[in-house]
Amino acid sequence: MNFFLQREAGNTYTRQLQSVLVTTLHIHQKTLQGIFHKAMNSEKPVWIPGPVIIGAGPSGLAVAACLKERGVPFLILEKERCIGSLWTLKTYNRLQLHLPKETCKLPHMPFPPEVPAYPTKQQFISYLEAYAKHFAIEPMFRQEVQSAIYDARMGFWRVQSNESEFLCRWFIVATGENAEPVLPNIEGISDFKGSLIHTSRYKDGADFKGQKVLVVGCGNSGMEISLDLCNNDAQVSLAVRDKVKCSDPGSLAPNVYHPIVSFLFTVNYSCSSKFLQLHILPREVLGRSTFSLSMWLLNWFPVKLVDWFLLICSQLILGDTHKMGIRRPKIGPLEQKNSTGKTPVLDVGAFSKIKSGKIKVVCGVQRFTASGAEFVDGHVENFDSVILATGYRSNVTSWLKEDNFFNEKDGYPRNPFPDNWKGKNGLYSVGFTRRGLLGSSIDAQRVAEDIARQWNSETKHLRIES
Repeated sequence: MNFFLQREAGNTYTRQLQSVLVTTLHIHQKTLQGIFHKAMNSEKPVWIPGPVIIGAGPSGLAVAACLKERGVPFLILEKERCIGSLWTLKTYNRLQLHLPKETCKLPHMPFPPEVPAYPTKQQFISYLEAYAKHFAIEPMFRQEVQSAIYDARMGFWRVQSNESEFLCRWFIVATGENAEPVLPNIEGISDFKGSLIHTSRYKDGADFKGQKVLVVGCGNSGMEISLDLCNNDAQVSLAVRDKVKCSDPGSLAPNVYHPIVSFLFTVNYSCSSKFLQLHILPREVLGRSTFSLSMWLLNWFPVKLVDWFLLICSQLILGDTHKMGIRRPKIGPLEQKNSTGKTPVLDVGAFSKIKSGKIKVVCGVQRFTASGAEFVDGHVENFDSVILATGYRSNVTSWLKEDNFFNEKDGYPRNPFPDNWKGKNGLYSVGFTRRGLLGSSIDAQRVAEDIARQWNSETKHLRIES
């Protein structure tokens, strides 16, 4: 059997031949790995019998494990040199999950019992490595996808990486919501002469000891990095990234889908001339994770009532955020997340530093100067360093040559969760739910079930090697 489809002869193959190839190659995952390695020095495309998965982060690993459990072979392409590259290469040392481990586990494998309720960065990386080992998931590293396009005449996907071309019936995008850093376009940013980095390059507050540092962006990362800097004797100012007016979003109806599962990692911030506007909640309420408690309450009460309870508890535990220059939005944290995608900050200690004045809250940056920044309210300050806690974004539409499933503006599926996981012609997505690791797990199981159903239907009449 010729495992490679020649480009010049590709158009002579039919669906029937594809089915034969799919079945013939359904031997072992290691056989698939061998096919790949043989192809690396070949100019011919590589036919992959099962799906090609793009990305070896938590989403890619989750869908791979679910496919493995259902006997479907696959190939993962990962542009970096390791699994979980965002966590391994682009996160700061003190990072800790803000949600309990029970809500952050991937399908079919819990965290070890010795791991604490809120795993550290290294504990989560170790979990991902153990997960890949347990399910014998072996991604192909340093394979950056340059383009992926569906060949309608042949009925398969053509996936071009930096080293080879792959052909497959099913194509799974698992690059997630955090594929590349967002760098704000603020006037004068290139004129600043001090150190200016995105959080993807920030590692430890000790590197900024004694410096005057501006953190731009007050989501969970901005807050935690500000705390880390403060604990390492830096003088910290915390600003929003945009110079925009706060608007009253009004009263929005709660989503009929379970809203608390969306309570995960995206950023929530906006600005007026004097105030930040965001929800800050304690990480724990009444000795329980705020997330877990909210999920339990939503089984019995409407979202607006749960929001009211969370805000009362937050007032009692944290105090009046308005006095610190942080104004709460007009709608509650869960309702806001459910309707706009903006996530409340789960406080891990930064707010007490704000209350004590050790972290100074400032409004948005108007422009940068050579030595500092001018703010929206007109005042100017000098800084040694600037850290951009301005988040990440999806980059799918830059390489996926398909214009219906993903939105060009934000790189997310056009259909909202929970109907965002399946496109046309064998296209799937995992990890674009705005619901963090829990959303990725839900996607992974749905995608694997759907592909396995097709796989089993096409191969049930043929003898498969065990």
